[in-house]
This record gives sequence, structure tokens and C-alpha cells, in this order.
Amino acid sequence: MTPPDRNKKSPAVKICGLTRAQDIELMNRLGVELVGFNFIEKSPRFVTQDKGAGLAAMCRPEMERVALLVNPDDDAVERAIAAVSPHRLQLHGDETPERVREIKRRSHCAIIKALPIETPQDVARAADYDDCADWFLFDAKPPRDKAAQGVTGGHGEAFDWTALRAYDLSQPYLLAGGLSADNVAEALSVSGAPMVDAASGVESAAGEKDEQLMEAFIAAVRGQE
Repeated sequence: MTPPDRNKKSPAVKICGLTRAQDIELMNRLGVELVGFNFIEKSPRFVTQDKGAGLAAMCRPEMERVALLVNPDDDAVERAIAAVSPHRLQLHGDETPERVREIKRRSHCAIIKALPIETPQDVARAADYDDCADWFLFDAKPPRDKAAQGVTGGHGEAFDWTALRAYDLSQPYLLAGGLSADNVAEALSVSGAPMVDAASGVESAAGEKDEQLMEAFIAAVRGQE
């Protein structure tokens, strides 16, 4: 998928942490561009191989499937690929550039490298992955208690979007971190992000998407045309 030119089309939307069939059906109806399946066991949005496979089979053909992993070994990567045949692997841990290159070589999948952001210096870390990440995902640093538990995303926290003005690489990126219908228009205006990623901001409970929140979020993003 080629990310939209924001001068011509609204930003692409990725919804992460799908756990229910009815939410996949809703995403199909709304024309969401990317879906994220969470294979991180410590996450409340974790799906098993079997459940992920069933949900992935429901996705409309044009919707890209993304598998979320944290510091995965080769077996974990292979299980995620077998489950959902992802177009992309989203790596949320402290994987080194060398490990990212190895995962990309073995999996033949495009890579989204997630980076926790607080300051422009955090954004500058993307340069370390310039030769192995196809896209980046910039998310807020997790609260200390959740970070200690190994939870790296989906915690509903935002960061200072002006930090992204320091980004100067050619790879497209997804903006994440506490996005909802209430703030995504401002986030896009400040950051100029070509893609956005939401999880908790479109949920009534962890892993349970809310139809009204989802519709409002998509409308707010597409209102940027």
C-alpha cells in the first residue's frame, strides 16, 4: 500500500487490537485501510493463532493485515505469519537494527518499527532503522507501571505531536498514542502524519471496538480532505 498524498486524499487509518468478528465486519464496512492483530501475550488485546486466523479470514481483500510483536524469536514470527498472513510485521520492542534486518529477511514481510516518543531526540532514533524499516509508528512512551509490565502500546496516552517536526526520513509513518475522534484532526494538523493508528480511542473496553466511536474517528480523519 502506498500511503495517501495528504494533498489529494485523507490519511490512511489503521485500527489495532481486533478481537471480535463484529468489529472486523464494521471495519470492512467503513473501508479502514489497515488492521492490526496483537500477538503480544501481555496485552489485553492479545489473540491466539487460531483466533487471529479466523478474524483475518474475514478481512476484505484490500485491507492490509499487520501482526504486532514484541522482541519476537523466530518461532513467534513464524506463528504470526501462519495465523494471519500479514502484509506487515509491527515490531514494538527494543529490537536492534540487526534483528529487524534478520526478521525482514526471514519473513519476507514489510516492517513497521514502532518507537516510543517523548522528545524530538526520540524521533531521531528512527535513523538507526533507516535501512530496514519500511514504515515507522510513533507512539507515546508508556506510563512507568505499564512499561514495567512489558505493555508497549494501546495505553491511551498522547505525546507532544510537534516532536514529529524533527522527522526527516523518506519512510512514511503512522501516528499513534491516545488518538480519538476528539483530537485526531488536531493531531493531523500539527504533525502532518500520512497515517494514523487507533486502539483504545475507538473502544468501549480493551479489545472491544465501539461502533459510534469508530465511525466518529473515521469521519474526523476523512474530514481532513
